[in-house]
Amino acid sequence: MDAILLMLALILVIALFVFLTVSMWKKKPASEVTIHSSIQQLRTIGQLSVFKVITKEIVTETDHSWGEFGAKYLRWVLSKKKMAMIFEFAIDFRYDLRRPDFKIIDTGQDSYKIVMPPCFFEAHIRDIQFYDEQRSKFLPWLLPDLLSGFLLDGFSEEHKNKLVSAAKNHAEMQARQLIGNLESEVQSSAKATLQSISKAFGAEQLTFEFRPSEGEALTIEYAKKAAG
Repeated sequence: MDAILLMLALILVIALFVFLTVSMWKKKPASEVTIHSSIQQLRTIGQLSVFKVITKEIVTETDHSWGEFGAKYLRWVLSKKKMAMIFEFAIDFRYDLRRPDFKIIDTGQDSYKIVMPPCFFEAHIRDIQFYDEQRSKFLPWLLPDLLSGFLLDGFSEEHKNKLVSAAKNHAEMQARQLIGNLESEVQSSAKATLQSISKAFGAEQLTFEFRPSEGEALTIEYAKKAAG
């Protein structure tokens, strides 16, 4: 009788050992849980700046992008005064990782799929200058000697503001052209940045899905010296 009880107890112990072993084998390793938790911290980055371009444009004649008002006065100063306009602006390319459409999907074995939100852009007009071809020197945006010529044609402070607004519209058009041309470089920069951070968290492999940026608002800001 004692032998039978001992045998039954031994069988129960073996069965319990097998059950616990199988359960632990099926359970996700703690390291993978830690990696998944760590990579979620990418959201705390907030706005991820991945690319910046600074460019200059030389305007010697006006086109439709300046609008009727801008073209009217710029055509006068560029042709009659024999000047060129130097237009300098910078564009920042960013991703907001706090948006709900930024997703980190665990695909198993320390691999993750990153679904990126649409890229948004900020364009900053850094400076606007006129280049006097006759005297071979630069003149800041709408200096008094330029304004005096404008005033002969009824140019007022309100007109100046309208001309600045026309410059903003022109900058937006030029910025959107650059944004379209640089999309692949921007995405490559975002990948490199996030891959570097994720590997530090232990993620072995990342794949990316980028959402289209069409229709995203483009913010145009002015440096103080360009608006004055």
